Amino acid sequence: MGFVSSSLLSPLANGAIKLSHRVVMSPLTRMRARQPGNVPGEMNALYYGQRASAGGLIISEATQISQRGQGYPATPGIHSPEQVEGWRLVTHAVHKKGGLIFLQLWHVGRISHSSHQPDGGPPWAPSPIRPRGKAHTASWEDVPFELPREIEFPQIPALVDEYRDCARNALASGFDGVELHAANGYLLDQFLRDGTNQRRDAYGGSIDNRSRFLFEVLEAASSVFGSDRVGVRLSPFDTFNDMQDSDPLALFSRVISRLGAQKIAYLHLIEARAHGDQGERQTVWSKPGAAPTAALFRPLFPGVLIGAGGFSYESATQAIDQGTVDAVAFGRLFIANPDLPRRFELRAPLNRYDRSTFYGGGAKGYVDYPALTDIAATISDSTKITDAEVCC
Repeated sequence: MGFVSSSLLSPLANGAIKLSHRVVMSPLTRMRARQPGNVPGEMNALYYGQRASAGGLIISEATQISQRGQGYPATPGIHSPEQVEGWRLVTHAVHKKGGLIFLQLWHVGRISHSSHQPDGGPPWAPSPIRPRGKAHTASWEDVPFELPREIEFPQIPALVDEYRDCARNALASGFDGVELHAANGYLLDQFLRDGTNQRRDAYGGSIDNRSRFLFEVLEAASSVFGSDRVGVRLSPFDTFNDMQDSDPLALFSRVISRLGAQKIAYLHLIEARAHGDQGERQTVWSKPGAAPTAALFRPLFPGVLIGAGGFSYESATQAIDQGTVDAVAFGRLFIANPDLPRRFELRAPLNRYDRSTFYGGGAKGYVDYPALTDIAATISDSTKITDAEVCC
């Protein structure tokens, strides 16, 4: 078995972020925070430590900035002293392996449920528009979404302050930076799109007004870490969580152009995918070439662009070679293969993931996936996962 040299495994340096390879661990909700308190613990530290590599970047699972921002059971927060201490276990484990880790800051907005809210009331949103689909309650039940309450204009500065405070908490926890979760139909994304934002104040209407909240949060996080240690995740054409916009191309072209002028650490773009009956997401683009969403917006963003969504080793390498993206985030492959960059380097067989253990539970399907033990083993084509089986 020989080592493989490819663009995916080449170094990447930009500003404060210097990576030895371009295989990024995608933010992955796993619902395994300790209870009570949604606190990361030793098992979480083991999980992240297993997946850390020298000079490799991990983006943490989505982490709520407040109790009001939670939308799923057993997801971690970064707003209490206990959570800060818990995350220190995680960052220490990653840094011990020579890796870097960014914390993804998260507020789910209307995708929450009253059982998660501190006052037991409806979740907050830019506008009182009920999403289609099911909410996940604090007791692990799936129930219809509730009609959210509109965030009042005077409440928005306090929300921005929560992001700033949690960026400070992330810094205190030892994180190398933060990522703003402005994708997948959560709060920042809800402000961006006119299907969920029908406000008539300074945060609604025009594209610049709808993106005002995102850029205020970006400024708040940058005041803590510096803009070159803050990333932003967007999903321009994704319809997850009942999202839509009348002109997504105009909206995200404007937002990404403005982000390009901010000299942020990176832009993290999710490729457009369809959603099946089982919640499975598959790439919906039919045109040839790798990462068409990233390719569309690449001319507008001169900094580091991370692609995500259904990549294999081959398609990731193709996207980097084409200049469409600079790095690629892998999700499900990282769940099942804690040493994924090494396996790519050796073109070694990949473990298959167990979907039934993705969310909730204990060590099974979380920290028990094996790493490579015999790198000289013969690789059979029958043991490789095909492109169609890969998704993140």
